[in-house]
Amino acid sequence: MSRVRLGWWLIAIPMSLLALATIYPLLFTANVAMKTRRDYILDRFSLTDALRWENISTAWNSVGMGRYFVNSLLVVTASVLLLLLLGSMAGFALSQLRFRGSSALFLGCLAGLFIPFQVVMVPLARIMADTALIDTYPGLVLVYVAQFLPFTVFLMTSYYKGIPPEIVDAARIDGSTVYGVYRRIMLPLGTPALLSVGILNALFCWNDVLMALVMMPSAEHRTLMVGVTSLRGQYSDNIPTFASGVLIAAIPVLLVYLFLQRQIADGVAAGSTKG
Repeated sequence: MSRVRLGWWLIAIPMSLLALATIYPLLFTANVAMKTRRDYILDRFSLTDALRWENISTAWNSVGMGRYFVNSLLVVTASVLLLLLLGSMAGFALSQLRFRGSSALFLGCLAGLFIPFQVVMVPLARIMADTALIDTYPGLVLVYVAQFLPFTVFLMTSYYKGIPPEIVDAARIDGSTVYGVYRRIMLPLGTPALLSVGILNALFCWNDVLMALVMMPSAEHRTLMVGVTSLRGQYSDNIPTFASGVLIAAIPVLLVYLFLQRQIADGVAAGSTKG
């Protein structure tokens, strides 16, 4: 065996095992979701002998997952739009505008990356309760924006630093205002990064359980992921139905990964290659 072919196998085998370890939980969940409760108790690892969609229907209707789906869609959409607006404006200012204290501001934003939600959870919940924002959609949107804005600012600043500052200087000499430069030049040029950051933030917000669980205590305002946790308590002895709920919650994320995987990879790489 040649040295090149041996090197290929040394890379291919670990990567194949890693891919299998990643995709196996999804396949196992999908297989369990298609089983009856009896089949699962008898042999949880056997393949299902038929596609049974009644578990999907039961999971969808029993805890109102349709309403939770709409709640998640509203909160995630509003959060991502606000994150993109604020993140792109901050990234433009920190990377292209020359003003005193910009480096300190950027470092302050970076510090937000290292503060886990668990540290601020209790005081934040108290503040949200005092301001009547707890258990409201705007309250959860604000929490998501505060939590993920440092990441957005970091990536957008890194991306905008790759744009020659002479473009901004030329526009200012031609009489454009700072807002005009941002709207007519930086926003169009930043479209690839905005798309990548938007996808990543949408995945972060969609998959969140802890923040939504703390900030939206009532059953009416639950997000989809929190709704799945309630399935666990209701169907603790009916794992196929619970697996169906997990599968429903995972489908939007899987579709995003399937169709936008290149943009996700570009978004992750933006901060590491241009920073």
